[in-house]
Amino acid sequence: MMLSNQVQQPKDIEVTNPPTDGISDLSFSKTSDLLAAASWSNEVRIWEVMGDGSTVAKAMYSHDGPVLTCQWSPDGSKLASGGADSAGKIFDVSTGQATQFAKHDQPIKSLRWIDGANIVATGGWDKMIKYWDLRQQTPISSVAISDRLYSMDTHGSLLVAATADMSITMYDMSNPTVPFRTIQSPLKMQTRVVSCFTTGGGFAVGSIEGRVAIQYSDVKDNQGNFSFKCHRDGAPAARDSSVYAVNAISFHPIYGTFATAGSDGGFTFWDKDSKQKLKVFSKQNGPISAAAFNRNGSIYAYAVSYDWSKGYTGASADFKNSIMLCPVLEADIKPRKK
Repeated sequence: MMLSNQVQQPKDIEVTNPPTDGISDLSFSKTSDLLAAASWSNEVRIWEVMGDGSTVAKAMYSHDGPVLTCQWSPDGSKLASGGADSAGKIFDVSTGQATQFAKHDQPIKSLRWIDGANIVATGGWDKMIKYWDLRQQTPISSVAISDRLYSMDTHGSLLVAATADMSITMYDMSNPTVPFRTIQSPLKMQTRVVSCFTTGGGFAVGSIEGRVAIQYSDVKDNQGNFSFKCHRDGAPAARDSSVYAVNAISFHPIYGTFATAGSDGGFTFWDKDSKQKLKVFSKQNGPISAAAFNRNGSIYAYAVSYDWSKGYTGASADFKNSIMLCPVLEADIKPRKK
């Protein structure tokens, strides 16, 4: 019997004072136990996660519209956020103040800090990626992209942008305005999320039809590319199985394994190198709209929140939004041999 079957899974812990509307993004600090959430209630909330898993609300600031993205700076001193008000804001932990640093012509869908630099990349529905030095009022450079940005991620010198036309474009941050490679998504349906490997060299793509693709950024590594089905009810091969969107892909900071979370309310841990499913968790009572590992991978936070995958008619006014903290057992997330 494997160790993961011998150790009882600790109960997930609910975060106090969650947002009152849909939760669009979660981000853990890389240097402390602070968790941030962006929400459709036009606000960003920050909590401290204590040693026993309990949470203490630490801060909150507002945008002039739904907040769609947030991410902590590499040193943990600042939080960047962007949203439907087409504005990017920086929250300074030391002062407790939020100030605007970025502006697009349409909503900012995703933003990321560039490793090793005090620069934030913002991507919007105005078909632009802009790079901002926080010491300046205007972007240091801008890139026109092929369509509205749906998802973006970075690791090391790699930035990956997924757009509404099913394109996935890769940039090297040593030359951030010129893509070094553009591909069509290996998945047939709309891209929901891209997430870079924490080990470098590639990324995962999730779509609205319950599929994930593993992609390597260098052409010479293409033989390692593959895709698989997930977040489906019934046998994955069955023609009548219900198919759900993959809303979040989160790579573990230590092991490089990853978690997917979806509209079916489920989340699963995977090993891309051995192509194995590591752990399937019980489904929640609603879609999981966002998720993130903490800095050492001992906690997996996930938001149970309506994700609009079934449109306006699928929304319920009395649905309770929540953020849960799942203790991660090493046996459930460590890579396994084939």
